Amino acid sequence: MFPGPSSRNGNPRRRRELADTALIVIDVQNDFCPGGRLAVAGGDEILPVVNRLIAQADHVVLTQDWHPAGHSSFASSHPGREPFSSIEMPYGPQTLWPDHCVQGSEGAAFHPDLDRTRAEVVVRKGFRPAIDSYSAFFENDHVTPTGLGGYLRERGIGRLTMAGLATDFCVAYSALDAMRLGFDVTVVMDGCRAIDLGGSLAAMTGKMKDAGVRIV
Repeated sequence: MFPGPSSRNGNPRRRRELADTALIVIDVQNDFCPGGRLAVAGGDEILPVVNRLIAQADHVVLTQDWHPAGHSSFASSHPGREPFSSIEMPYGPQTLWPDHCVQGSEGAAFHPDLDRTRAEVVVRKGFRPAIDSYSAFFENDHVTPTGLGGYLRERGIGRLTMAGLATDFCVAYSALDAMRLGFDVTVVMDGCRAIDLGGSLAAMTGKMKDAGVRIV
């Protein structure tokens, strides 16, 4: 577990560094906004909130879904399967999605109104053809890391605030993994929108609360 601010030595500078909070902005990309290939209802409505959070943050990290064409999570890669159905993959159940956020496409680009000037790092995920990645920290096998956890530890960051798309998938999985890694996590719901696939919003919100994520 990553030690929180109170568990380190009494050095004031060290305490101050560990109190730093990083804002993790999850997948605010064209394909997840109205008009995109996997549009989240009201996805663009979060931009004023997210941009205010960015302006106030100590550190800013952006994540970006970045799939190769023909990714295994695309329904089009499985003849006869429809988007939003589910299949079993070697790492467990996988929802099949419309083709989205294909590397280098306009849909994979960040929304043009997102303020990216203060971003310190961009974490691209989902680029391995055989495995999807919802979380900013791990692929969907919950084992293969993206490297973000190590980056934050090296920076002495122990607290995370999260916002972005979608609440019940990439935001929630990121929050749960961050808690598992020992970070202190807050999710700003006004800065998120959900897909809500078969009650997934309520289910994942409950899981986040049970894990100790602060929902504000």
